[in-house]
Amino acid sequence: MSRIGRKPINIPAGVEVKTENGVITVKGPKGELSYKVNPAMTVEVKDGSLEVSRPNDSKENRSLHGLTRTLINNMVIGVTQGYKKELKVTGVGYRVQKQGNKCVMNLGYSHQVIVEDTDDIKIEVPDPNTIHIIGIDKQKVGQFAAEVREKRPPEPYKGKGIRYADEVIRRKEGKAGKGK
Repeated sequence: MSRIGRKPINIPAGVEVKTENGVITVKGPKGELSYKVNPAMTVEVKDGSLEVSRPNDSKENRSLHGLTRTLINNMVIGVTQGYKKELKVTGVGYRVQKQGNKCVMNLGYSHQVIVEDTDDIKIEVPDPNTIHIIGIDKQKVGQFAAEVREKRPPEPYKGKGIRYADEVIRRKEGKAGKGK
């Protein structure tokens, strides 16, 4: 049995879970998310918790079991707490500022890089070198953060660029210098 798949998902107070025609809808204080479950998986709501089960031990069903449970759990966490990715901007003259619903970034290019909030994702700029990406869908928050980081990925020589707050950049030594 999948160790992750067989763990029940606790449904906190204020969260409503519906299952209709293989689609699970989770509604909470921060919003609403839905997911189309693979027809092989069965999802049952039992006294304040959700349980995912599989019909047999085929390789595909074993894979889907843990995946389905994790995706539903991420939805429950998203509508209650939400998700947040923190990005750091490092480099001389590199800075970020918020103008309305746009995030304007000076990243050493001849032009400013502008990224807009979407319906699902909000951008916060607490200081000129930090970007917070906030949303309820874990996948969308991660994808949006990756797209923002892609605007100027960190380089290994000086460490300049946009990186995740917990990311460690492996630094390289520059040229060896003049001959001996």
